Amino acid sequence: MDRGIDARLRFNTRFHDQVALAEIELYSELLTAVATAEHHLSLAEIDRILGVRPARAGSTGHSAAPRPTSVPSPSRHTAASERKRSAKRG
Repeated sequence: MDRGIDARLRFNTRFHDQVALAEIELYSELLTAVATAEHHLSLAEIDRILGVRPARAGSTGHSAAPRPTSVPSPSRHTAASERKRSAKRG
């Protein structure tokens, strides 16, 4: 076996970005929850999955991330699928 290739394939933790790894872990938890959910997740459910807690009233700290001002609208495909499901129900 070529020793050069073997050396490149070894896992070396010295070069890992811990913040990026934490973000990837959060993202994978969210994707898992979305994949297993039987309904669209609410913002509160997503916050719970990600471990987000609401800021305390009167808090002056900057520890809480700002909330997005708008929620992206569903795609045309999603909206059309929802209309078809609604029509079948009623």
